Amino acid sequence: MTKTYHADTDLFDSVTIGAWQLANRIVMAPLTRCRVKNDGIPGALQATYYAQRASAGLIISEATNISPQGRGYAFTPGIFNDAQVAGWKQVTDAVHQQHGKIVCQLWHVGRFSHPSLQPDGALPVAPSAIAPEGETFTEQGLRKVPTPRALETGEMPGIVEQYRHAAACAKQAGFDGVEIHAANCYLLDQFIRDSTNRRTDQYGGSIENRARLVLEVVEAVVAIWGDGSRVGIRLAPVTPNTGNTPLDSNVMATYGYLIEQLNRFNLAYLHFVEGATGMSREVPEGISLEKLRALFLGPYMANNGYTLELALAARRNGTAELICFGRPFIANPDLVERLKSGAALTEAPRETWYGGDEHGYTDWPLLDANAS
Repeated sequence: MTKTYHADTDLFDSVTIGAWQLANRIVMAPLTRCRVKNDGIPGALQATYYAQRASAGLIISEATNISPQGRGYAFTPGIFNDAQVAGWKQVTDAVHQQHGKIVCQLWHVGRFSHPSLQPDGALPVAPSAIAPEGETFTEQGLRKVPTPRALETGEMPGIVEQYRHAAACAKQAGFDGVEIHAANCYLLDQFIRDSTNRRTDQYGGSIENRARLVLEVVEAVVAIWGDGSRVGIRLAPVTPNTGNTPLDSNVMATYGYLIEQLNRFNLAYLHFVEGATGMSREVPEGISLEKLRALFLGPYMANNGYTLELALAARRNGTAELICFGRPFIANPDLVERLKSGAALTEAPRETWYGGDEHGYTDWPLLDANAS
């Protein structure tokens, strides 16, 4: 195949980010695929899947439950017990054999769950007892999400411990680092936003109080990894889609404060969802993601609806150090080579996104190097 390598960009060049030397600036975004048994243990199938995509400069794993309480969808993996650690070790070994890098995304869904997914049929937990809209995916199919139970103040150290323990498990499993999922209206984002946090203790009310849990989690996770150079964080200031969650009443002040506080940890990167996750890149009037991004002193990872053209423009303009691609990686395991050569991309039908077996997961063909 004739190469159409873009000589005027460094998108495909190696780069040092945090503690990692990455082969290129293209990142595989976290993609929930719901193909793990309900014990949360990944295995050979997941090892094949991620190894096929190891030409990405960095892989962010699918969102991974940090505890039984953190689970909100059936057939999603965990990273909190020895069997799950052993399963993920198969995955990280396979990625490393292909000279790739992979981090584990640490996930607690908070209120967006169902008692059938919770230990002993308990209610999901949240900052406040405010019901989200919508349904979640259980073993019995889609079920309406109930009103959650508000966490007690005395439970907050236990939440931090869940993240700390999961970070330690990820290290044991051979991951190159972790990403703290503080986006998409899940637990940490629920604490950040005043629309979902009506607490009156030290974890609610003021912006400083609503950011407290996230910062405590970051501190605990960074301590496990020694420093921040192997820890990233994902934020989504204008994403409403999980449970149709309202935005914070002052996005710029709230997330601006949080981002400035994050700088003290010298994190590997800030991963931003630009717009609504998997949906529009539009941003509400009065909100500037560019201004928020400028507050972060480390590498910036851009995500949401990126095409090759947008990625090239981001590098030419210096607006992002790393570019995340999500859905294109589903049906194009060798996405980096396809983008580099100008080859056509395959589009995965929606019915292959979630659940099932190897079909629509590991059986996508690689680019034929001899094709004309």
